[in-house]
Amino acid sequence: AGCPVVALLQSADEPPPTPGTRILCRHPFQETKRAYVTPSSVQPLHTCVWDGDFTAVYAPPFLPLATLRSYVMEQVVTLREDHMRPINPTPYKVSVSSELYEKLHTIWLAESPIPDID
Repeated sequence: AGCPVVALLQSADEPPPTPGTRILCRHPFQETKRAYVTPSSVQPLHTCVWDGDFTAVYAPPFLPLATLRSYVMEQVVTLREDHMRPINPTPYKVSVSSELYEKLHTIWLAESPIPDID
């Protein structure tokens, strides 16, 4: 309990997962790799730094390097030991939501060339 088990990537327009509510997590490229996860807590991993709007005065809220380093060190401590071991570490899982999976594969198929067989 208390260890992060997966990073879930979602589309920007999707609502974030709700603690206690089961969500389907999918492997981005392997269709049969999927699992339901019920998060006990949800932590956003990204914040918007630039929304694409050009303004004359733009000062993003950058934090001092020492503050960022301290935050990262606190987060590393929460990872499971098998992810951190120096020999044969367990890969950390990064999954996508069903909606992002569908978008990704729709674009992938639309942009993949279809060869002619003579």
